[in-house]
Amino acid sequence: MKTHWRLPRGVDELLPPAAWELESLRRRVLDVFDAWGFDYVEPPVIEYLESLLVGSGEDMDLQTLKVIDQVSGKQLGVRADMTSQAVRIDAHSRVTDDVQRLCYAGPVVLANPQIAQSSRVPFKAGAEIFGAGSLDADAEIISLMLEAVRAGGVQQPVLLLGHMGIYHGLASAAVSSGALAEEDELTLFGKIQRKSESDIRELLDESPIAEMIAQLPRLMGEIEVLDQARDVLSGAPDAVLAAIAQLEDLARLVRAANNDVQVGLDVAELSGYGYHNGPVFAVYHPQRGSAVAQGGRYDGVGDVFGRGRPATGFDMDLKGLIGGTSAARPVVFAPYVTGAARSKLVEEVDSLRAQGYRVRCALSATEQVPAGCSQLLVENNGRWQLAEVPT
Repeated sequence: MKTHWRLPRGVDELLPPAAWELESLRRRVLDVFDAWGFDYVEPPVIEYLESLLVGSGEDMDLQTLKVIDQVSGKQLGVRADMTSQAVRIDAHSRVTDDVQRLCYAGPVVLANPQIAQSSRVPFKAGAEIFGAGSLDADAEIISLMLEAVRAGGVQQPVLLLGHMGIYHGLASAAVSSGALAEEDELTLFGKIQRKSESDIRELLDESPIAEMIAQLPRLMGEIEVLDQARDVLSGAPDAVLAAIAQLEDLARLVRAANNDVQVGLDVAELSGYGYHNGPVFAVYHPQRGSAVAQGGRYDGVGDVFGRGRPATGFDMDLKGLIGGTSAARPVVFAPYVTGAARSKLVEEVDSLRAQGYRVRCALSATEQVPAGCSQLLVENNGRWQLAEVPT
């Protein structure tokens, strides 16, 4: 009983004024999505486990809390990501052959925090485009992502672009040639994520394809780095060179629409490994090390639902964007009165609330002005007026 009031480790709650700050941010971001023509959906917090894990890798499975459904006896999962839910909606709940734009905002639950001290209950907002396989769709999603993070207060966002096709093409060629054991591919992926060139070389043999993979962590910078990538990867499979060309075209599209944004390219950007299979992208705060929003292309993930459409999208953790320093709006205190004066007081309270004031009414004659109230209503010659709270 000594711990009945405590929350599980990594599970947080938001109190005033941070809770209102999050709600205000949610509304602003959804207004951005709405202005861009995206339709809002609200998927359930729990679903059958196999639906939640569609197209994802082992990491998502480990992050998903599981429970047995008392009604069906089947295994349920508490969502750790909302992209798979959007895929299911496009495939079955809202079927169309046209391009479909969906957006969402809500909490997800992680079995373990993604980084130390981070919340296991992020509040994700995101947007997805289904049925459009062109780079223009990726460019639109990226521009929307940039506007959404600006709505969250990131005034100078830094955009990083990559392409999963580069890694997939090289890793596949390495396995085919015997330079990499198939069971070591996930290990290689982790080493490239950490950009550890020595560890990458230790895992691979000394073949030309192995040398190309070892060079990947060095290939990051401005758009000109793609010329270096073409030189280093000149002997790579055609699919790799096609991915580099796509990445360059996407970078130019994005820069044309967002010429005030710093754009970087990272050929070894692999944050979307699991279901992403094309361009990937992330937005960083100029003073923070972790991404505030990220996404990418995941064509064909809906195959398991019977509708493997082209798809691209992103999400962002709104909790990570609130500052926790905003003050609550001041409250007006209305005293407790009875008789004829009460009706006039109620009218004044209604009027103030209609004007946007926050008004808290006393529930007894002995209730004192609470902390947080900066003004109070006082009666003067039969009229109620605002006055400052005495110090």
